[in-house]
Amino acid sequence: MSRSVWPTCFEKSHPDRRGADIPALDVPVKENLLPAELLDDAPPALPEMSEREVMRHYTGLSRRNHGVDNGFYPLGSCTMKYNPRMNEVVSAWFGGLHPLADARDAQGALRLTYDLERALCEITGMDAVSLQPAAGAHGELTGLMLIRAYHARRGELAKRTKILVPDSAHGTNPASAAMAGFEVVEVPSGADGGVDLDALRAACGEDTAGLMLTNPNTLGLFETNILTIADIVHNAGGFVYYDGANLNAVMGIARPGDMGFDVVHLNLHKTFATPHGGGGPGSGPVGCKARLAEFLPAPVVVKREGGYALDADRPFSIGKVKSFYGNFGVCVRAYAYILSLGGEGLKEASEAAVLNANYIMHKLRGAYKVAADRPCMHEFVLSTENIPGLTANDVAKGLIDRGIHPPTIYFPLIVREAMMVEPTETEPPEVLDAFCDAMVELKALHEANPGALGEFPLTTPVGRPDQTLAARKPKVVG
Repeated sequence: MSRSVWPTCFEKSHPDRRGADIPALDVPVKENLLPAELLDDAPPALPEMSEREVMRHYTGLSRRNHGVDNGFYPLGSCTMKYNPRMNEVVSAWFGGLHPLADARDAQGALRLTYDLERALCEITGMDAVSLQPAAGAHGELTGLMLIRAYHARRGELAKRTKILVPDSAHGTNPASAAMAGFEVVEVPSGADGGVDLDALRAACGEDTAGLMLTNPNTLGLFETNILTIADIVHNAGGFVYYDGANLNAVMGIARPGDMGFDVVHLNLHKTFATPHGGGGPGSGPVGCKARLAEFLPAPVVVKREGGYALDADRPFSIGKVKSFYGNFGVCVRAYAYILSLGGEGLKEASEAAVLNANYIMHKLRGAYKVAADRPCMHEFVLSTENIPGLTANDVAKGLIDRGIHPPTIYFPLIVREAMMVEPTETEPPEVLDAFCDAMVELKALHEANPGALGEFPLTTPVGRPDQTLAARKPKVVG
């Protein structure tokens, strides 16, 4: 099978072909406006193409990209769920609102912000929420800054220097903790895939500032000892931080605040069906219990007798973490999603996500090794460790040739040859069956002809690039 190579704009270029006529300059030219060394008499070396050719080129490129709109996208942990188009329409209603508009002229937007924060408080069991953080990792940093501000105000920051992080955590957790100025202490997992309670007790002490935890965790398992975990950390004087990356399994069913969490960040671009990927924008609201609320980023939206306002008089606030008030368009989409589903709808979405994940895990249990062979939540982890010579990377490349985006591979790091599968709630049974069939077919192909999958993918312009070189010195052409 030959590869289909897509020529670049420069390769399609023809001399004197153009898609637009630019009128001649009809205003006086001011001399010495720019330094002479910055001027060039030669025109820029741009492709010369007609408008039709440009449109076909970029439309063709877009069709070569894989997204949730054109195929199955079971990217574990990232929750690539479908984004309802109704939410896009609602967001566009606010497209003409200037970010510097006076509060009196933005009452609708302020009310939406206020109501969304209240809704997220109800969903998470928190007392206050800020929509300012721009994405998940930004939300992590903001939440840790709240914890840091609390300990600093109590005069304990000098000794509260450590953040505990499970060994199965998202990589952003230790990175965010280090960026916030804390020392990271890894806590191992137990035999059941959850936090090892004895190791946690040993790690907790007067130097503990907090624990970062995802529930369900990155193995797709609910931490059944969560109340005990919270008590251990609280008794040591620390806070329990909820990484909301996996809230899609429990929203409408269980609330982090009721589990003992003090701070939470949410991924609106995961859980609440707003666009995800392609460089953004995202949104990572942070919620907290009442004793941390005074440290939330300023300004905050408040409701007063005359309407809604932005209150910047917050003497203990950590300050502004994002220009204006976060990525407002993403928040509008999430608000529309919550209103359209309601409380029961959010619960049903979580239940369907959990059902779909368990359905796939059950069908593939005999073909691949299941990292934690017990009922999962919205995602689970498979491994090729039981199949000699077959790697997770081989399976991923084989899925690409079958029109399926690969699951997350080689994460979590505690599972060898890991493949983290998350189907989300929006996929029907026939799509799940097709994925399972492809996974079984790839295993059979490898067993019949070891090494065959090493040639995949065959249908893409690039097969298997040097991953180190591609990461460090990417060469992107269009």
